[in-house]
Parts: sequence; structure tokens; C-alpha cells
Amino acid sequence: MKRDPRAFLSDVIEAGSAILQAVHPISLESYSTNRLIRSSVEREFTIIGEALSQLSQRDPELFTQIREAPQIISFRNKLTHEYIKVNNLLVWGVIENDLPGLINECERLLRNLNDAQE
Repeated sequence: MKRDPRAFLSDVIEAGSAILQAVHPISLESYSTNRLIRSSVEREFTIIGEALSQLSQRDPELFTQIREAPQIISFRNKLTHEYIKVNNLLVWGVIENDLPGLINECERLLRNLNDAQE
């Protein structure tokens, strides 16, 4: 049975929220020196990337409505396959500059899908 596309959007929202919770209110320096937090954040980004990858296969039209989705999948692949070269400053920049917008986009799309179901 195919998973509902809304579940993938929910996965992105939940993982993104977990990242924001994990890094609040620490600094980049604290993030860089705390392996447990870095591992947690990287794992949640992996979930986000995989959810979007699955969404791209299950609902390509919905996937195209997420502005940075291909770049996020690429970011997930780097975190997974090039883990030895992870740049903490880059990850931090994604958290601060891109993640809130991604969460907002997915929340909007999820609301639209839920409204269409009613």
C-alpha cells in the first residue's frame, strides 16, 4: 500500500521542528563542539531528504511545489555519503536560512491537501 503524500510532508515538518528544538538556543560554536546535537541534526536532515525523495516518486506534482526540494535531497546525500566532510557552518546556515521556510512550505501544502479532503 502506498503511503499518503501527506505523511511525507508531516515527516518533513516533524524532523524540521526537531532540528529547531535541538539547536535552540545554542550558538554555532556550541553546535560545532557537541557531537550528540550534530548527530541528531544530521539524522533529522536525513529524514527530511528521504521523505522528499519518496515524495518525488509518489507525487511529482506536489514535490515540484517545494522550492528547494532537489537541493535538500542533495544535501541529505552529502550528509549520508560524505559524512566525513560535513561542514558545520554549512549545516548551521541551512538551519538558520532554509529550514524555517521549508517547514512553512510543507505546512501550507499539508493544510491545502487536508482542506481538499474535506
